[in-house]
Amino acid sequence: FGPGEAATNVPVLAPAVVSPDCGGQVRSPAFCVTAQLDQVGALAETYLAQFEKDGWLPAAGDDNRVVLIKRREAGGCDGMQMIAFYDESKPAEATAPGYLGFATIPGDVCAGQPAPQS
Repeated sequence: FGPGEAATNVPVLAPAVVSPDCGGQVRSPAFCVTAQLDQVGALAETYLAQFEKDGWLPAAGDDNRVVLIKRREAGGCDGMQMIAFYDESKPAEATAPGYLGFATIPGDVCAGQPAPQS
């Protein structure tokens, strides 16, 4: 994670539970949930669907990270990232704990981008 803050107003969606310490795996502020490693992929998809309902759009990412943006009413965009991870010092067994972490991206993530023509 970059120098953002832990994301707030992130729901805890089943089968996840809150992980206040992010499994000791994250050094930057983040809000984390945990579930069995074999459930994290489907859980991430459930979160993405929920965020899209709330007006967030996936903007970028890779295998384990998604950057989301949401237009501000006054212009510009808020940014948030969701990252999937586990303790790589332990075997990646199906029942091992996996995590999703959520953090804000500071500033206006759409700065310098022209507004789309409607």
